[in-house]
Amino acid sequence: MSSLKRLPSWLQQELPVSSFCETSAFVSKFAVHTVCQEAHCPNITHCFSKKSMTFLLLGNICTRSCVFCAVEKNNASVLSVDEDEPFRIRDCVHALGLKYVVLTSVTRDDLEDGGARIFARTIELLRAADQEIKIEVLVPDLEGNVLSIKSILKAAPDCMGHNIETVQRLSKILRPQSDYARSLKVIRTIKDCAPQTKVKSSLMVGLGETEGEVIEAMRDLRAHHCDICTVGQYLAASSRHYPVQEFVSPAQFARYQEIGRQLGFTRVFCGPKVRSSYYAEDIYQEALHV
Repeated sequence: MSSLKRLPSWLQQELPVSSFCETSAFVSKFAVHTVCQEAHCPNITHCFSKKSMTFLLLGNICTRSCVFCAVEKNNASVLSVDEDEPFRIRDCVHALGLKYVVLTSVTRDDLEDGGARIFARTIELLRAADQEIKIEVLVPDLEGNVLSIKSILKAAPDCMGHNIETVQRLSKILRPQSDYARSLKVIRTIKDCAPQTKVKSSLMVGLGETEGEVIEAMRDLRAHHCDICTVGQYLAASSRHYPVQEFVSPAQFARYQEIGRQLGFTRVFCGPKVRSSYYAEDIYQEALHV
């Protein structure tokens, strides 16, 4: 298993500026979690500088053991649910003046509904505070629980996503407690239950997959009625995480983007720095006008 350590020029990151520090201060002030921080996202400087972030619901400890993810893991202890968290997120959103909010969560297999109630409550509070706000949610697989999916959809997010993360062959290696087919079923269920909602999914590349496998995964997403697909470069958070096998070239990302268009996605966004929530508002708005 190879490990590539030197980043190519196209993956160089920005240095922090004052606006980054201001956003970080708000996150700390309201004691909320972001996946940007917990997952060590390399785009955090860029996004925080633009007051763009993805809030992480249900705390910052995950019950699954995905080998690519930097979020803290604990599948042995009983974890709590912070009932005040949705209120703090609402207040943080208001203080920052956000008009497009992205919500995701750790996976909570210890909860009967997978945490769907907290998703719905957060959406409801944000809508009550600002009826014009747009809300995108990125959910775990919720163990395929249709009632949990429906309860989140009842709160009417504008966009709802679930990431398949990788190609089918590598799925069990990278996400041992997840299931590729179940993830696809979640995507199909979202669209079947709420046809008007934009449905989104994301893939990482550079994990040892082939081009053919990436195209197959994109075809699978389209077959399950996924509207928006993003594809980005995997970067290992540390030496303890699954090693990068390849730095995919910008030309190859451009090829994936063109293939995605041909497959019929409403919007496809591929690039070395792309993550599922990268430029989320722009991608959503573009998808509405296609």
